[in-house]
Amino acid sequence: MNQEQFAAAILNPELPVPEGLLQPDGSPATRRFNVYRNNVIVSLVDAIADGFPVVRKLVGDDFFRFMARRYVAANPPRSPLLFLYGQSFPKFVAEFSAADSVPYLADVARLEWARREAYHAADALPRDAGCLAGFGADEFPLLAFDLIPSTRIVVSRFPVQSIWLANVGTGTTEMPDSGEDVLVARPEMEIEMRCLPPGGARFINALLDGTELGRAASLAELAEGFELSSNITILLQARLIQNVQLAGETRQ
Repeated sequence: MNQEQFAAAILNPELPVPEGLLQPDGSPATRRFNVYRNNVIVSLVDAIADGFPVVRKLVGDDFFRFMARRYVAANPPRSPLLFLYGQSFPKFVAEFSAADSVPYLADVARLEWARREAYHAADALPRDAGCLAGFGADEFPLLAFDLIPSTRIVVSRFPVQSIWLANVGTGTTEMPDSGEDVLVARPEMEIEMRCLPPGGARFINALLDGTELGRAASLAELAEGFELSSNITILLQARLIQNVQLAGETRQ
């Protein structure tokens, strides 16, 4: 028996007790191993449940735990830090055929994971509107931005933020007819979310990739209704800017 075999047996109740695990009298330690296996699986399922509370609410506890157990069996943790466990859970939900009746479930999971990533991201000191004051109009297209590390974007064809808010008791039960692209960030201590206007997700993602402002705007203009000024306003209001400089300059 090696570590991989032991780990596989821990997470899969259908596998037999690994050879070599014995009671003091030399008999197989089946009962003790099954208790230990159940405790491990329950703790991992609980970690998934804690990280995706709205997904859990949407499908009910029994179905969620059934789904989470399947996930745990197929996706063992790679880190001892349980708050990092579950990154691939939204993809698992999207491919889990038993959840097909709730088509927006995977996107809600993606939003909840984005919130968790934002919560655990490195702290940063956002800049105010004064960070743009020293640049001339001809320099604006060449500006490159460092956005705060907690910045995340979730693009969905469903009203995913409205669904999430309605299920935590801070939103309305009336759902928009269209999808929502959601900005998630933690400029200070609290996680903040806001729906982005047309092209906003593409614009901010381009900035996150290091694309200069002019090129990012050109990419975002492929979305009908994109307005550069309103999206720059969002950068400032959401306190996303950590640093800004002309493209090609050495970043501080």
